[in-house]
Amino acid sequence: MIVVTGATGGLGGATVEHLLQRVPADRIGVSVRDAAKAQHLADRGVRVRQGSYEDPAGLRDSFDGAEQVLLVSGNDPAADMVGLHRNAVEAAVAAGARRILYTSQQGAVPGNPYRPSDIHIATEAVLGDSGVPWTALRNGAYGPLDQVLGPWQRTGVIAQPEDGPVPYTDRADVAEATAVILAGDRSFDGPVTLTAPTAVTFDDLSEIASDLTGHTVKRIVLDDEQWVADQITIGVPEPMARLMLTWYQAARAGCFAEAGPLLAELLGREPRTAADRLAAHIAA
Repeated sequence: MIVVTGATGGLGGATVEHLLQRVPADRIGVSVRDAAKAQHLADRGVRVRQGSYEDPAGLRDSFDGAEQVLLVSGNDPAADMVGLHRNAVEAAVAAGARRILYTSQQGAVPGNPYRPSDIHIATEAVLGDSGVPWTALRNGAYGPLDQVLGPWQRTGVIAQPEDGPVPYTDRADVAEATAVILAGDRSFDGPVTLTAPTAVTFDDLSEIASDLTGHTVKRIVLDDEQWVADQITIGVPEPMARLMLTWYQAARAGCFAEAGPLLAELLGREPRTAADRLAAHIAA
C-alpha cells in the first residue's frame, strides 16, 4: 500500500495519476482533507480516507496499512508547518510505514535566504530522528514561470530583482518521477534532488522569449525595495512580497544553481526545460 497526502492538490494529484499507470488501484491510498473531492479516485478503486496534518488520529487511520507514505509539504506561511509535518511523520511511524517520502525543496540547506527552506530543513531533521527510512525529494522550482518572471508577455520586459541560475522544473515531470520512485524497487535514502537538466537566469530567459516570440524581451533589474513597493501597489500583501523577495535573494546567492541528472534518469527521457515550458505557454 502506498498512501499519498494532498492528493486533491496539483503535485499530489498528478503523482496519484502516474501511480495508477504503474500499480493496481487497490495498492494506492490517499489522505485528503475533503474525501468528497477525491471521489473520482475512489471511483477508480483508490482507497480514500479523510486526514489532515492538524488531526494526528485521523492521519493514523488514513495511513493504516501503508508500506510507504508520501507527505506533500504544506505551504501556509501563517501555520506552524514544522509542527504539522511532525504530526504527519509521527502518524506514519505509528501506522507502521516502512518508508516516509517528503516533498522538500532544492537547496534546503542552512544559509539559504528563502524562508521556506527553514521549514524543509527542520522537517528533514524530524524525518532523520523518526527511526524509519526516509527520502526527501528536493524538487526544483516548479511553479508557473509567470510567477517569477512577471507579466513579460504584456509588457515586453522581465522586470524583477537580481536573480541567479535556477533549473526551473516542470511539475508534471516531478510528479511522474515521484511515482516512479514510489512504484519501483530502487530506494533512495535521505535527500535527493529532482531538477530540470539546466539552470538558467532571467537574462537567458529573456533571450529565449525573444527568440520564441520574434520580439525583443528586455531584462530589467529592479532594486529590491522598488520591487517590493511595486508588488504592494498591485495588491500583494507586504509580508508575501518580502517572502517572495527572499526567493530571488536565494537565487542570486547560487542556492538553486546546481542541476542534477536524477530526474532524467527516473523519467527515462529528458525533462522539459524552461524553454519548452515558455514555448508551450506562448502557444497556449
